[in-house]
Amino acid sequence: MKLLVQILSLLPLRGLYVLSDCLLYPLMYYIVRYRRTIVAKNLRNAFPAKTGKERRKIEKGFYRHFADLFAEIIWSYRASEKQLREHYILENVPEIEKVIHEKGGIFFVLGHFGNWEWTPEIQHRYSDSRIQQYNVYRRLKNKGADEVMVSLREKRSGRGTGIEKNDLVRRLIALKQEGTMYSLGLISDQKVSPQNTYYWTTFLHQDTGFPGGAEVLAKKFDKAVGYVHSTQERRGVYRVRVDLITKDPANTPQGYITERFARMLEQNILEQPELWLWSHNRWKWKREDK
Repeated sequence: MKLLVQILSLLPLRGLYVLSDCLLYPLMYYIVRYRRTIVAKNLRNAFPAKTGKERRKIEKGFYRHFADLFAEIIWSYRASEKQLREHYILENVPEIEKVIHEKGGIFFVLGHFGNWEWTPEIQHRYSDSRIQQYNVYRRLKNKGADEVMVSLREKRSGRGTGIEKNDLVRRLIALKQEGTMYSLGLISDQKVSPQNTYYWTTFLHQDTGFPGGAEVLAKKFDKAVGYVHSTQERRGVYRVRVDLITKDPANTPQGYITERFARMLEQNILEQPELWLWSHNRWKWKREDK
């Protein structure tokens, strides 16, 4: 698999988009019909006021974007820093660095929205080379696929910058002891079982459980928290900014950070709904299942 990625990464992004349009999108949407039942159900519940035609347009837009993600991730394996700067535009770097200098670090909370796999690119936007960008990931069951994804994620940000979620606390303790200044990307919109749910809220018209890792760890290690807001300006070009949620997590009430994240993500989705990962069965469980 890694060899295939390396070969395909020799193609220009425009060429990979041809594969996305002519092969991957029709394969997922029309032939394999990858999770189309789940996607349709999620869209129906999230947008009850929209017509079937409007929801179908979002559905097709999502599958096209999902296919494009594979093209963009493969292309970025060999892309230059100049090219990636043109495709992943981070707006408020000085403000982020100021917070990191004050707090020693910041947790970036984000959803499966836009091109979340390019979050490691933030590392190359800092003017202070002492600041390190880390990103939390969940190990894939397929060992080969997991090795490929780790390799892609660490290609530019550096070996060891991807932190498997089960190693996160240990690594954060080590970073504290070392005095390392850092930013940490945490995807926080995963499906979570009722017994492991930290916080419940209404999200996209549905009772939704959220994990509490980002909030709990931000309070424990006293790091600022910011939401990674993303918009797609045109195909393959994302404009990103970090909206501060709090610089003082310890003095926020329980659930405040997670609620703010949910509201910010929800608004982001409403702006460009086709950019969110609708194929996850996020509403599998209800609050009463606990």
